[in-house]
Amino acid sequence: MTTALLRGCAVALWCRCAPSQGSEQHPFLSPALLFASSSLQMAEKASSGPQDIPSSSPDENEFPFGYPTSICEDVPQQKYLCSNCNNVLKKALQTLCGHRYCSACLSWIVRNNKNPVCQKCKEEDPSTLSEGSLLAEERAFGDAAINKEISELRVHCVTLGCSWCGTMKNFEEHQILCEYALIPCHTGCGHVVMRKKLADHLENGCVNNMTVCHKCKQSSSSSEYQKHSCEGNLYREQKHVQAETPSNEKNHSGLSGSTDGCRFSEVGCSFGGSKEVIKEHEKAAVGTHMLLLLQYVKQLKANLSTASKGANGFIPQTELNVNGAEKSISDLCIPGSLQINGDLEADCLTRTSVPRDESIVQQLVREKVISELENKLHVFENIVAVLNKEVEASNLEITAFRRQSELDQNIIRGLELKIAELHCCLTQKDAGLSRLHKSLLFSEQTSYDGVFLWKITDVSQKLQDSVTGRAVSLYSPAFYTAKYGYKVCLRIYLNGDGMGKGTHISLFFVVMKGDYDALLPWPFRHKVTFMLLDQNNREHIIDAFRPDLASASFQRPVHDMNVASGCPTFLPLTKLQSPKHAYVKEDTLFLKCIIDTN
Repeated sequence: MTTALLRGCAVALWCRCAPSQGSEQHPFLSPALLFASSSLQMAEKASSGPQDIPSSSPDENEFPFGYPTSICEDVPQQKYLCSNCNNVLKKALQTLCGHRYCSACLSWIVRNNKNPVCQKCKEEDPSTLSEGSLLAEERAFGDAAINKEISELRVHCVTLGCSWCGTMKNFEEHQILCEYALIPCHTGCGHVVMRKKLADHLENGCVNNMTVCHKCKQSSSSSEYQKHSCEGNLYREQKHVQAETPSNEKNHSGLSGSTDGCRFSEVGCSFGGSKEVIKEHEKAAVGTHMLLLLQYVKQLKANLSTASKGANGFIPQTELNVNGAEKSISDLCIPGSLQINGDLEADCLTRTSVPRDESIVQQLVREKVISELENKLHVFENIVAVLNKEVEASNLEITAFRRQSELDQNIIRGLELKIAELHCCLTQKDAGLSRLHKSLLFSEQTSYDGVFLWKITDVSQKLQDSVTGRAVSLYSPAFYTAKYGYKVCLRIYLNGDGMGKGTHISLFFVVMKGDYDALLPWPFRHKVTFMLLDQNNREHIIDAFRPDLASASFQRPVHDMNVASGCPTFLPLTKLQSPKHAYVKEDTLFLKCIIDTN
């Protein structure tokens, strides 16, 4: 019986959501269909015998584990498709052979096959099958990169009537909440309805959502129970009184049996129409009906007073007539009383001055209100039960997303550490390259024959810096008297130094600490010649000197370089800028140093 019921739900859902003929992929069905289909399979497995042989692929009615390609706005690439179900991968796993499967597909294959082999490997080249082609869940790993790309695919809802569009990562959440998705009624009535119409179905159409009247013990659906009233019981209670009062019975029959006029026509209401119109009228004209009832009761009281002045034997009959009329009135008051609050009902009924009938009417009103509230509470409980199931499903999805997020965060932190290490290594490499570049420049400018040509650019700016004290002097690159000879350099003061400060250019010779000083004779004793070249090749400035062998400037260096020695008044500044000569041309000058190594 359970299997038949579940099969009915699954078939109904499948017929509603199955693709048209010729479609290759099933559209994504609602979670309700997955639940119904899974339940059906479990029931059939439980009833099947041990002779059932597991197949190598899912049953034709079994829900596909991946996302159908029909939900994608663009045709998905092959790398996004499962090797088993050929749908878009859901929780992609990559096997040792390099193919990708949905997590559920791989579990299904491993569970239903002994020593399963990758089908893609068989199709591509059976001769290449190896141990890596064997499928096992513990030998597969999550493909985070593909999962991330799939989560950003643009998709849309294929449920008829739904216009939702978004990304794949929000698709399942939408399917759980889609108002147009078909879901089976949880009461087991066998109906399949849209999610947005479930509450209306439970209230109006569900045969299993029954409510029992606590007075007459009659079972009815929610919609029928709202219209249900125990008028038959009231009629039986009043039958004895109506038998003694034929006139009241006629009035009561006229009141309760009218279908084309208002039920308050006997107390003065002249409204008429269809049943639906009369029902709306009775809801809207409560105050008017109460006034008519009040006048009717006053008239009855007047008749009672008149009768009491007659024979004593007539009084019981009048009392019976009053009681029967008041019960009819209380029966008429019920629909209107439901539209007003309890205090107004009590006040209206008190004015009838009939304590006994007041208590009956109040009791009926309370019972009717309580019954309706109980019925609504039952409906709301059913709706809450459905919502709780939806919330549980959402919580499971959220938990899965959080776990995946934690895994992604761990991967990101590992990548960040690797990037930091690579950045540090790259910085060290850059520093080494910078040193090598400087060394290469020096090597290109270095002379090993005792002759050195020094090009100084931006002379105007450097002269100004020397005057202001920002850069008083400049050093030339080092050069050598021979391959393994003395290491020396030049030092120039463009604004002069010592006795030539402010008037002359001072040019000095500096002996530096070299790699081969231990093999050289000391002190330095070679003649040094300075030349400032005229770029028009007319008149060069030449000055020469021989080292003072007693000076510390020409002894073997103890530090990086000795004290400079040379010509403090090498060239007057006035002559440097003279238009007759081209010592400075295009803001550049050339100095030449010749060391006599003979």
